[in-house]
Amino acid sequence: MALQQTLKALADPTRREILNMLKKGRLSAGEISEHFSVSAPSISRQLSVLKEADLIRDTREGKFIFYEINTSVLEETLLWIADLKGDDNNDEKE
Repeated sequence: MALQQTLKALADPTRREILNMLKKGRLSAGEISEHFSVSAPSISRQLSVLKEADLIRDTREGKFIFYEINTSVLEETLLWIADLKGDDNNDEKE
């Protein structure tokens, strides 16, 4: 897992909002762009960063590209954070 890329991708509020949108189901780039008041090329760049971090997947259907969330990378990141946090119960017993 490229944790650095994942954390970088998650650091941006626009990218986090895109992920929130995709958790409800797959969307086309146009549908995602309609939600924001920035240019389509800007959203395209945000999607590229998310894709490079493997947080989303894309599928081409005709002239459209549909995006969907890849939860496995998020799960790996959460496991790493939980491991970093440690087990608080063991600390209290010592």
